[in-house]
Amino acid sequence: MTRFTALLLPLLICTATAQAAELTASVDRSRLNSGETVELTLETDDVTQFGKPDLSALEALFEVRGTRQVNQLNTLNGDNRATTRWIITLLPKENGSVVIPPLQLGEAQSQPINVQVIASDNREDNNSLDPVFIEASLDQTSVYVQAQAILTLRIYHSVSLYDDSSLSPLQIADARIEQLGDTRTYEKDINGLRHGVIEMRYAIYPQHSGLLTIAPQTFSATLVDTAPSADASGPKPGKLMRVSSASIPLTVKPKPLTYPVDAPWLPARSLNLSESWSPEPDHTQVGDSLTRSLTLKVEGLASSQLPALPATDVNGLRRYPDQPVLSNQSSDRGIIGSREEREALVPSRSGAIDLPTVDVVWWNTFEDHLEHSSLPARTLQVANNPSLQIDTPAGTLQPSTPDNDTLWWWKLSTLILACTTLLGFGLWWRARWQPAIHRAAQTGPSPRTLLDDIKRASQANDPHATRQALDAWARQQPETLADMAARFVPLSDALDGLNGALYSETGQHWQGEDLWRAIRTIPAAERVQDPVSESGLPPLYPK
Repeated sequence: MTRFTALLLPLLICTATAQAAELTASVDRSRLNSGETVELTLETDDVTQFGKPDLSALEALFEVRGTRQVNQLNTLNGDNRATTRWIITLLPKENGSVVIPPLQLGEAQSQPINVQVIASDNREDNNSLDPVFIEASLDQTSVYVQAQAILTLRIYHSVSLYDDSSLSPLQIADARIEQLGDTRTYEKDINGLRHGVIEMRYAIYPQHSGLLTIAPQTFSATLVDTAPSADASGPKPGKLMRVSSASIPLTVKPKPLTYPVDAPWLPARSLNLSESWSPEPDHTQVGDSLTRSLTLKVEGLASSQLPALPATDVNGLRRYPDQPVLSNQSSDRGIIGSREEREALVPSRSGAIDLPTVDVVWWNTFEDHLEHSSLPARTLQVANNPSLQIDTPAGTLQPSTPDNDTLWWWKLSTLILACTTLLGFGLWWRARWQPAIHRAAQTGPSPRTLLDDIKRASQANDPHATRQALDAWARQQPETLADMAARFVPLSDALDGLNGALYSETGQHWQGEDLWRAIRTIPAAERVQDPVSESGLPPLYPK
């Protein structure tokens, strides 16, 4: 049995390793022109694989220009993770939609990837004969004001360059400029000659309507001289090249007249509005904290251009907003801006609470028309919270409207109530002349003890302990906290401060002096008085 276990254990380890190993595939871009290369990256964390991926499946649709292997060892929280990457340079043989097929490495297999190869004519002008030249292009010739236009700069070189190359900074008056991703490098065949390509992309947002001119961009670099040099210790030979792109005009259109005047101007290619709740508001009680998140994701605008979403100002809900979360994501079609707004909502009453529709107006620049994106209205069903209410004594009759058949029951109950009232008055009159006696000890804490608990908790600036002591004291009062807060404004303000500390990140800075002062200054008719004096004894001569 021991020998069988020793043989089975390595087999189980190898099987688990093979199942856990993955071969992931990715490309540096999914859209390219004909004649351009794309870099395919294969990555695995299986340290038991010492071979290379099988690239034979690529030969039908691609020309493999080169392959290099990169090994990395990363340490995170004391754990070492080794990864191996193969970077493969591919030249598509066909135009249109081309699929990079799955590749095999041992038992692992990568997923297929779809790339779009756009047909383009090879350059036939004189620039194609130069060893270095530059191209500048816009994705569209006209845009709306504050909308996105994408500028692409491509530098072609058929000779080797030293690493001292530089490009003039892109500066455009009356426009915001943001670079899209990192600089890309790849290869392209032009008239049968292989060129290296350096590509940079920018998102441009014109701030005024009219004609906008993008000035020429200048690229300078030193060409590597392949001729042998007599003095090996001297400076490297080479020729300094400086090339410039052509200027590009861009027509900027004003905001359409049909756009609503009172709505923020949002020119975008697409817009998505969504919401999420934590927890889900299916079983909500008074005093519960609900977090509502509204997310606005816009293609074609940066997050700094997105307006604030409508606040949830609804009667019956206390609102505690957080700071919005802004983020940007680069894609082949520009920037995707995102704005997320979170707010804590605390129901202050039971019943149905209606949330209005959230509507965002925007202009679809792809289809050139006005659109509305909205979240439908919804209703929150809020139940009573037993921990925040005074228990109703058993047998208490609910008010109802008597009919003629049961009217005599009301007359009988009224007669019995009158008789018991007279009897009670007689007993009280008799008790006035009886000697004072000590009262029986009450089963629960006295109101004075509960007030002491509130005082200690509030003076210690502890919002959670203060809330518990406040709930225990409120159960012995003739009215709920909500009723007392409605009659006494300082108490309402102090409770708002306490709730804000409980349901937000500012709880550690809460000061309880205002709440204690409000509790002590409630009019005597609105709270139960402690029947025991400061000395703990009943009065000597009861009235």
